[in-house]
Amino acid sequence: MAAWLYEGFLLFAIALIASLVFSVAVDMRSGMDARRWLLQGFLLVVFAVYFSYLWTRGQTLAMKTWRIRVVDRHGRPLTQGRALLRYVFCSIWFAAPLAAYSSGRFNLSGLAVVAAGWVAIWALLSRFHPQRQFWHDAWAGTRLVDAQER
Repeated sequence: MAAWLYEGFLLFAIALIASLVFSVAVDMRSGMDARRWLLQGFLLVVFAVYFSYLWTRGQTLAMKTWRIRVVDRHGRPLTQGRALLRYVFCSIWFAAPLAAYSSGRFNLSGLAVVAAGWVAIWALLSRFHPQRQFWHDAWAGTRLVDAQER
């Protein structure tokens, strides 16, 4: 989970730069602009490129720091398709908080509770997998291993 937090800091920086590039390119002057859904889609694509590119090489910067490597179920490096599939399944981590946000029924503290609760539940569900791996990895046919092992 520490690598996940570190990855969040890196994604914040990537999102900031990508948002600036997008805003300048389309002359978007406000976050309340009607084109904000285009910005959100653009960020999803930027994140998909970031993760799929680095996962095919085995690690993101956060994963290198914590000596974690992602491989397929046979221990081989990920293909581009498998990395994108993992990205799609990883989005489950954000499904409930995004749904709660979209509903408009939660204030900021309520959203924080929903997000923290969902992440905790999703992380605890990994204990029910036979190899104790996260379900998005099981569904994508990937697994996390110690980077020292090869």
